[in-house]
Amino acid sequence: MSLPARPFVEETSGTVTAPDSLLRRTAHVVRGLAMDAVQKANSGHPGMPMGMADAAVVLWTKFLKHNPRDPAWPDRDRFVLSAGHGSMLLYALLFLTGYDVTLDDLRAFRQWESKTPGHPEYGLTPGVETTTGPLGQGIANAVGMAIAERWLAERFNRPGFSIVDHYTYVIASDGDLMEGISHEACSLAGHLGLGKLIVLYDDNRISIDGPTDLTFTEDVLRRFEAYGWHVQRVDGHDMAAVEAALWAARAETKRPSLIACRTHIGFGSPNRQDTAKAHGEPLGADEVRRAKERLGLPPDEEFHVPDDVRDFMRLCGRVGARRQAEWEELFARYERAYPDLAAAFRDFLWGGLPPDWDRDLPTFPTDKPVATRSASGAVLNAVAPRIPNLLGGSADLTASNHTLPKGEKPLTREDFSGRYIHFGVREHAMGAILNGLALHGGVRPYGGTFLVFSDYMRPSIRLAAMMGLPVIYIFTHDSIGLGEDGPTHQPIEHLTSLRAIPNLWVFRPADAAETVVGWRVALERRDGPTALVLTRQAVPVIDRSRYASAEGALRGAYVLSDVPEPQVLLIATGSEVVIALEAQKILAERGIPARVVSMPCRELFRRQPAEYREAVLPSTLRARVVVEAGATLGWGHEVGLDGAVVGLDRFGASAPYEVLYRKLGLTPEAVAEAAVRVLEGGIGLSPVPARTRWKSTPK
Repeated sequence: MSLPARPFVEETSGTVTAPDSLLRRTAHVVRGLAMDAVQKANSGHPGMPMGMADAAVVLWTKFLKHNPRDPAWPDRDRFVLSAGHGSMLLYALLFLTGYDVTLDDLRAFRQWESKTPGHPEYGLTPGVETTTGPLGQGIANAVGMAIAERWLAERFNRPGFSIVDHYTYVIASDGDLMEGISHEACSLAGHLGLGKLIVLYDDNRISIDGPTDLTFTEDVLRRFEAYGWHVQRVDGHDMAAVEAALWAARAETKRPSLIACRTHIGFGSPNRQDTAKAHGEPLGADEVRRAKERLGLPPDEEFHVPDDVRDFMRLCGRVGARRQAEWEELFARYERAYPDLAAAFRDFLWGGLPPDWDRDLPTFPTDKPVATRSASGAVLNAVAPRIPNLLGGSADLTASNHTLPKGEKPLTREDFSGRYIHFGVREHAMGAILNGLALHGGVRPYGGTFLVFSDYMRPSIRLAAMMGLPVIYIFTHDSIGLGEDGPTHQPIEHLTSLRAIPNLWVFRPADAAETVVGWRVALERRDGPTALVLTRQAVPVIDRSRYASAEGALRGAYVLSDVPEPQVLLIATGSEVVIALEAQKILAERGIPARVVSMPCRELFRRQPAEYREAVLPSTLRARVVVEAGATLGWGHEVGLDGAVVGLDRFGASAPYEVLYRKLGLTPEAVAEAAVRVLEGGIGLSPVPARTRWKSTPK
């Protein structure tokens, strides 16, 4: 196959020239490393690395712009191994090109505290751009990375100064393209015309259960054409054909590209090639030996890396250092020509908040109830002009989520100068794209939908928490308080479910003032995601001249209303805080002093010093009642053995929200009665039976 004419280049420029025979042997060395690591671990997935080694070597030696000495170089190309089960492909390439990954790290594949875990983990292994393994997540992350690249280029590039100019490359599997998230994300990528997104599709036609035609017989290329992608099909083992396809993909600037690489899973294995057994289990010592003989590798030598292969790949890595040096020289000239833009670019990459970002935060009068979703919109309007790298959107619920700042416009195929993304009804893709935006750097991402639909995006939320990404989720319509839409849209178990995710902070503010604090918490956090959980219905703005300042919410929980020598603690979140305040009054009339604690963020409170936690929730005060319009599971730590939880362990119903709160027992009277039962030594049960009522309306 003829290739586009291009000069041979030396190390001082873009790529390193090598004979075809050396490229082929390099791919075989990658195969050998994958086989040996999986065999030594007695665990792993050798088939995909063996099948995609040829295409990956072409990409990494002839196209990928990266610097192993500085994996965080801002203008590097991003490489995403969406088929994360094939992690040894990536680890072998990282080792060979000179990242801080050693041969001993490869020998420790899948072992305790190794740099080479079973699936790639962001922040653990140098050069890994995102945590992958749950199929479909990586390709959707890549869409976010490509959006970030184009968005930043729109803001900062000037004629002669393309300081943001890189590609996002993906290796994806059949499984990635079966997952629904890939449909959502790739549809949006085509809609937006992300021309610098290039996907190598490992079309090996094998899944765990056997041939993919058991379940997967669609025409993938036609599907992607319908999405608006540029598509090609090649023999994935024909390195010249792969190279030509990559050049053609780079020449297509208006559409993302899919290159279907027809490969043989377990390539080179005499008995496992093209079988499901090559996918997710070691080949076996005898089969590894036979495969090495077939591939021209020393059959009795483990982790074999010839000097010429190592030298060639390290040279390819050193090219990246020179390309980064060229970019840094370009940026120095850019800084002289456009000092303000250069300073802003550095600030975007730093990711911190401008000194005056909170200067215009809103305040709210107490004479009119305000839905916390509306208060959130007011905060967003105030901070968006002062945090220029804030970029986000909604999954087709813009007006409901209050996520569009005033004066901003959406991104379109033709115009990326806006700051808003219409994700469409694609919650799962939205979650993963937000992760990609955060991973790319230079962007503070947020996204909105109804709390009940957080279920659709939970895998992406979980990965954001695992990677420590500062993503902000705006989850509105947070309880039965949304009313007439009924139980399908009324979240019950969702707060508990989200709180179960390590490193995710769930912030459910009591009123507009706590909503302002919630945004502060979310924006100032750098080490993980935050979910702002907000009401549809208007709730009273608490009079802070009578009650404690909302600033106490910065610590996750605080004493909102205290009394001398309280006999019972009332703990509440969100819209139920005012119910607790009313219950406090009822108890006072009965001669029972009660302390009210607002706990908008349980995770943040549990991080506070023991002295503060003891001051808010004294261990000597065992009579406690929690009230929250959600599942009661998970509150045992706060209420203890002697307390009660007034909540919902059944689905909601369709009715005005005032009726629902009354019928389902979420009232001040019910909370007060629960407090009395606790003080009298009664069993701490919610007044609403915990059993599920399988009817759409309450009796």
